[in-house]
Amino acid sequence: MRVIEQSRCKVLRHVIAIGGDSIVNIDIVHETLGSGLAGTVLLLAGLLLAPSAVQAQDWTLYDELLAAHVAPVEREGIRFHGVDYAAWAQDPRYPQLLAQIESHPLDSLQSEADKLAFYINVYNVYAIRMVIDNAPLTSIRDAGSLFSPVWKKPVGSLGGRTVTLDEIEHQILRPMGEPRIHFAIVCASLSCPDLRRESFSAARLETQLQEQTQGFLDNASKGLQQDGSRVRVSQIFDWFEVDFDSAGGVEAFVSRYHRLPAGARLRADIPYNWNLNAQ
Repeated sequence: MRVIEQSRCKVLRHVIAIGGDSIVNIDIVHETLGSGLAGTVLLLAGLLLAPSAVQAQDWTLYDELLAAHVAPVEREGIRFHGVDYAAWAQDPRYPQLLAQIESHPLDSLQSEADKLAFYINVYNVYAIRMVIDNAPLTSIRDAGSLFSPVWKKPVGSLGGRTVTLDEIEHQILRPMGEPRIHFAIVCASLSCPDLRRESFSAARLETQLQEQTQGFLDNASKGLQQDGSRVRVSQIFDWFEVDFDSAGGVEAFVSRYHRLPAGARLRADIPYNWNLNAQ
């Protein structure tokens, strides 16, 4: 774009705000003769109409922590992905990950997939944080009390505002109308869906949510149990029954992932084990 001879120009430093939070310095070339003002206006217009310079959240540190400190485990008759909370807490990548999350500009989350992936990851990281910050625990619920449930306790910040696990789940994720989030967010308990050993991403979200849902329902120790026409599923389907209305109801949703026998009697009553999903 700079076609004017340098001898006929002067460079001015301009500060442009892009996306509300990211500020960049731009060198604008002004022609000292003729149509310099018009050229400057055109250049500014092009810069302001360009896509935002804000980068998507980099989940590399989270992926590394998951690979290092999460592994398949079986305990109390339940198969799950166990977390080595003590090792996670001591890993120098952990505070770096928290800093990245807390400083990430929320207005960079443009698409529905961007938002879902980001907030699912944040929920899972912050559930781990709640356990670490209140260790030792037998259950994440022990970090709270009857009058001050753990879900409503401050756990971190997003966009400069303190948040709770309850807010992330019920005020951000559930209103987005995607019932499969219930098999992606993990409340640090044995009967929760397995903590995925990779971060969720907008580009792969559909595949990841499908895999999480299928994997949970294939796990007879906590997802779905069948005895003839009697089918039992996790209490998740009872607690959040209304969220599956968009999929035709719980039975219709489950039938997408597991072939139900004719005349199946579906009950969401598999006992939920709240003990910590620790290795």
